[in-house]
Amino acid sequence: MELNLTTPALLFPAISLLLLAYTNRFLTLANLIRELHAHYKSNPDEILMAQIQNLRYRIILIRNMQSFGAGSFFLCVLCMFVLFFGLEVAGKAIFGTSLILLMISLGLSLREIQVSVDALNYRLSDLEHIKSQSANHTIT
Repeated sequence: MELNLTTPALLFPAISLLLLAYTNRFLTLANLIRELHAHYKSNPDEILMAQIQNLRYRIILIRNMQSFGAGSFFLCVLCMFVLFFGLEVAGKAIFGTSLILLMISLGLSLREIQVSVDALNYRLSDLEHIKSQSANHTIT
């Protein structure tokens, strides 16, 4: 397989948009953490603490997603630089490593989505439990 400058350049828009999406997720979680922290200080609650711990884990996942994504982006640029000087074998190795880092980043993104969905399902089940309790009190 021949590798030229345009191949790693094709990943530029994809990785840039991916990093932007990761940053937006991070900022949204950071705001939510601030809100929950303020709420917890005024009204300590075990459920709030569990939510904060879940968000802490998700922030770590997003940090790692961003790190691997940025590493992939860096290696794409390095690959182009190496290919520019005609070092195709080194360029292939660097590009392959870049793709591996991108796959790790996407895998972490999938994990973060799973954790997010689990947290939302927990909240929904909590609401359903409250609704069933209020229905039981209304019937009796």
